[in-house]
Amino acid sequence: MYVCMCKAITKQQVQEAVEQGHSYADIRQNMGVGTDCGCCGRHAKQLIRDHASQMPVCEFAEAS
Repeated sequence: MYVCMCKAITKQQVQEAVEQGHSYADIRQNMGVGTDCGCCGRHAKQLIRDHASQMPVCEFAEAS
């Protein structure tokens, strides 16, 4: 599934970046998510929140 149609970025690509510890700012800068029409920014941020909510508290604190 595409998160960003403008840049052809998939949900899997965003999830992999988040699992590697990248923030929304990193994903935006490195992949271009949210830099064209902006419609995908909300979805990418939600994927990041979903990932953070599944992390144990100690891992989340270290990743922040």
